[in-house]
Amino acid sequence: MLRNYIKIAFRNLWKDKTFTVLNLVGLSTAFAVAVLLGVYAFFELSYDSFHKNKASLYQVYNTNQTPEGIVADTPQSVPFAPALREEVPGLAKISRYNGKGVLVISGDKELRMSAAYVDPDFFSMFSFPILKGKEQKPTADKSTISITEHAANRIYGDENPLGKTLRIITEGEEKLFTVSALIEDFPDQSSLKFDLALDFSNQASYSYADIKDDWSKENHEVYAQLEQGVTAAQFEKATEPFTQLHYQEEMDNAKRDGAQPDENGLYKQIRLLPFEDVSYANFDSGIARIEKTMPYLVLGVGFLILFIACVNFINMSIAKSSQRLREIGMRKTLGAGNGQLFFQFWGESVLIFLGAAIFGGLLAFSLTDSFKTLFSTRATFEAILSFKILVGSVVSFLLITFIAGGYPALLLSKLGTLQSLKGKLNLTRKNSTRDFLMVVQFGIAILLISGTFILWQQIDFMRNKNLGYNKEQVISLPLNGKLSGSQAVERLRNKLQNHPEIISISSADNILGLGKDGGQMTSQLGFDYKGRGVSTHRLTIGYDYVETLDLKLIEGRSFDRSFSTDSLGVLINQKMAAQLQEENPLETRFILGDSTYYQVLGVLEDYNFQKLNQEVEPLSIFLEPDSNKYYAYIKVAPNKAASALTLLEKTWKDIEPNANFLGSFLDENIDRTFKAEKKMATMITSGSILAIILSCIGLFAISLLIVAQRRKEIGVRKVIGASVLNLTLMLSKDFLKLVGVSFLIAAPVSWWLANNWLQKYANHINLTFWIFVAAGVTALFIALITISLRTINAALQNPVKSLRTE
Repeated sequence: MLRNYIKIAFRNLWKDKTFTVLNLVGLSTAFAVAVLLGVYAFFELSYDSFHKNKASLYQVYNTNQTPEGIVADTPQSVPFAPALREEVPGLAKISRYNGKGVLVISGDKELRMSAAYVDPDFFSMFSFPILKGKEQKPTADKSTISITEHAANRIYGDENPLGKTLRIITEGEEKLFTVSALIEDFPDQSSLKFDLALDFSNQASYSYADIKDDWSKENHEVYAQLEQGVTAAQFEKATEPFTQLHYQEEMDNAKRDGAQPDENGLYKQIRLLPFEDVSYANFDSGIARIEKTMPYLVLGVGFLILFIACVNFINMSIAKSSQRLREIGMRKTLGAGNGQLFFQFWGESVLIFLGAAIFGGLLAFSLTDSFKTLFSTRATFEAILSFKILVGSVVSFLLITFIAGGYPALLLSKLGTLQSLKGKLNLTRKNSTRDFLMVVQFGIAILLISGTFILWQQIDFMRNKNLGYNKEQVISLPLNGKLSGSQAVERLRNKLQNHPEIISISSADNILGLGKDGGQMTSQLGFDYKGRGVSTHRLTIGYDYVETLDLKLIEGRSFDRSFSTDSLGVLINQKMAAQLQEENPLETRFILGDSTYYQVLGVLEDYNFQKLNQEVEPLSIFLEPDSNKYYAYIKVAPNKAASALTLLEKTWKDIEPNANFLGSFLDENIDRTFKAEKKMATMITSGSILAIILSCIGLFAISLLIVAQRRKEIGVRKVIGASVLNLTLMLSKDFLKLVGVSFLIAAPVSWWLANNWLQKYANHINLTFWIFVAAGVTALFIALITISLRTINAALQNPVKSLRTE
């Protein structure tokens, strides 16, 4: 019996080669896309899930009540972690973590690497296996260093690194270390990555002995592992006395300034964020908001593409049902039951779906490299392969096959014997199903098309937005060499001052946008001014910063070499001036530290020094020409950008022959901050194109059947004088009505989704009705072309031929 079913299934599939090929192409493409998008999504969702202690690992952060609302931050002070461990029960282990770029010197090699300054508990908390050397606590000895396999290969090649010495230079300070452990390279899904690991006290930015009891400077992250049976909520509750003890003055100041307590009556709360969620956490809104929009959106698009392909299969199967009525009637007359007919027709569907899954899998595998390049991802099949994923994939395939293949099979198996033998079929109910599914699939297509338009408009808006500084003529250069930042800038200035391509050079301790080195940070400062708390971002710069970036001064002046007291001056932006609440900001002085007064020299127009999805916040700029800087800014002459960049690279190699040149124009840095948006736009664009193509494949196949069924009607109408245009409109109007209904449903849904998404941007486009009209017209136009390929051809046929064939 089974053999006979298979033989008949293959015979029927071969007989209807056009529909078999269309189904195979549509389903294979959908399976391939769904597999690739699924690999990407599950890879992104699997970050940090490899740690054995993941259920009890957390990042410690704070929520603070301020007059402006709740603010969340992750940096902690140096004594915070040791005090928390001693004073609050429930902690199994705790470690501070500070990642920095360092220069590694071994023999004649000078390599720029990333270092993690951690506490001894770090490697027993996280699953970063030690291949050789000290286990559990490889950083316990302050004179030793642990390195990863990748770093060891770069430094020593195939030699055993244990026992060898390394010179580490960071922030101008050099220290000597002995390699004590070799760490296995991190999985791609690790949010913590570094080349070297050192004891936390080895940082060069301060004397650890001088700052170990200073609660005012917060510059690193803290990770904690709770004891078994202790929940995050229980531990957070237990930290309340700790907060009252160590942050009482801070909370009193917040209360004095008008801040309102949270629901528990607290002004500051220590909180725990599950480590598995750290990669997806966003603290901009004042709380730790977990954002997994991108991977779930990718999964959603994959599902929609697969859904459209299945809708095509169902619609074509229903449309073809009239061609198999006599076969069904004859089988029932000979004694076939509904169950036998169901399994016969469902078996044909299984063969198509199985073939499509095989072809789709092969297509996905062959497109893996192109997909990884397009989406800038390291996702691979091997990275996510697990028993759960394998079982889930098989179950999903069986479920899709049972629903998409079983529904048409169920309809055909339930037909009455006489009705089938007469070759007549009441298509009203089945047409309703077909029409509904077509509305849904074109609605999805319109949704994706409008999403594409909105995403690219938002990206273009951010790319061309006036940020308040000159981003086209200024190059940022990470100072990543052996020299200190101030030394490197001075040598650049001396070597480039007589070149016409270079207008000015300055420096700062932070970058605008996202540089090639991946650096992006900001520091904040809080102090009391006239009996109330003031919070501001802090930036330290060298001379000519304002002039190099073409920042606009509203009041006062910039820093000037002719004024020796400018080191005690400060420039502020408009938001900071408003926070000071002074009629004349230039007469303002405020105290930082114990007794140092800073005079406001000038007020700058607000400019975007942070991410572009944030409102501009208060900023204070200090002049420290001799302190260490991390970035140089070089303003180049107009129309000489290419030659200036080449000149700068050559000069940098002369100054720092062993350091990588990572210079880039600021507009490139800004573009890098749109990485997530551009990736999302690419994905939505690809999805919308595929959705339209698949929808049109189904539409084309159904139009073939409709034209074949109405061939006699077409011939009669043409004989009595119907024109080609009239016949084309007659055959197309029902389908075009369905596209119109799809637009009416999809447009409001699209607007709601887009409006919610845009709210996370402080600056965004305004949604207009024409965006959605353009999406609808695009879908309508493509659908019209698809239908016309067959209907016009049918309308042009000789009516005598049509009538004779009937």
